[in-house]
Order: sequence, then C-alpha cells, then structure tokens
Amino acid sequence: MTTEHEVLTWEMFGTAAHELAQQVVDSGYQPDLVLSIARGGLGLGMALGYALDVKNLSAVNVEFYTGIDERLEVPIMLPPTPAAVDLAGLRVLIADDVADTGKTLEIVREFCAGHVAEARTAVIYQKPHSTVVPDYTWRRTSRWIDFPWSTEPPLVERGRR
Repeated sequence: MTTEHEVLTWEMFGTAAHELAQQVVDSGYQPDLVLSIARGGLGLGMALGYALDVKNLSAVNVEFYTGIDERLEVPIMLPPTPAAVDLAGLRVLIADDVADTGKTLEIVREFCAGHVAEARTAVIYQKPHSTVVPDYTWRRTSRWIDFPWSTEPPLVERGRR
C-alpha cells in the first residue's frame, strides 16, 4: 500500500460534483434516477441530483471495505434494496465515491441490468486497477484517498454488526 494520500476537501468535493455533473450534461445523458452507493456515494448522489435537476434519488448499501485497505472477499448488497420493478425502463446514473477494485460498481450494475433502460456510472476517483471503467470520472489516482467525511474517527463506536 502506498503511503502517499490523495486528500479531498469539502471545497474540492463541491468542485468534483459540479464537474462530474457537467460531464453528464455534455454527454447528452439525461438520467431519470440517481442511484447512490452507500455510504461513500450518498453525498455525490445528492449533489448530482441537484445539479442535474433529478429529484428521483435512491440508494443501495454495499458492504465491501472493513478498514483501510481491508475488504471482504466479495462485496455484498445489504437490505433494503430498491425493488427492480421500480427501476424498470429508467435511465439510471449510479454514483459512488471511488472505483477502487470496481467490484462494488460491478455488483450494482448487475443489479440494474435487465431492468433499466440504461445505467451509467459516475465516481469522484478511479483507481488504475479498477475492473470497471466508469462513464464519468473526476480524477484518477493510485493513492489512498482521504475523503472529508471519513478522515475523523466516529464519535461513537457501535461495533460491527
């Protein structure tokens, strides 16, 4: 693991979200729904929803990371998940903070496949080894990323469920 970190500030997050939204607009894609991958993609999904004037927002919770550079063998989707029938025929923009291995984006794209008219992906960061190449990416890096929402430890320890 590299010791160098990429640091994303709140201000840079605002810039990233705006520039990602502009990429979507410039491509001509008009999503009907922004589907955020919780937890890291929730803020981006909200920001993209506002910037693209999409009020239909939803989320899926995928657990993969268990610590810094520690992850489960495969990502798992946790309930509740949106009903596939509610996605039928929609143009969906999947939002996440980072495409690291690509496995999280892959499981969500597979979840959408066969139900939606089209699904595209937007991430703030893409790692060079990601198996998924997102449709919209703000930056590419091989460094560990310090996101503004996860640099401080939790105020309470709830333990692992």
